[in-house]
Amino acid sequence: MSDLEISKTIELKHITAIAQKLGLDADEIEMYGKYKAKLPLAKIDLKKAAASNLILVTAISPTPAGEGKTTMSIGLSEGLNQLGKQTVVALFTS
Repeated sequence: MSDLEISKTIELKHITAIAQKLGLDADEIEMYGKYKAKLPLAKIDLKKAAASNLILVTAISPTPAGEGKTTMSIGLSEGLNQLGKQTVVALFTS
């Protein structure tokens, strides 16, 4: 099964459901449609973050198949979740 075929079998979760799992109300996030939102940096628990592990994903260009930093970050997070780890992906743009 290809990555595209696998992705088409998944039902997307509404971003408010994801926010609730992080302990945030819908009015605390800036929604961009049903499936993505911006999280205010003030909502990050710095003590908890300092006690956690951080994995930075960086690259210059995507693979020929178009797999870039976002695809790799999400895949890494999903893989760690399958191993029983609690993960969150934060994508920063400048």
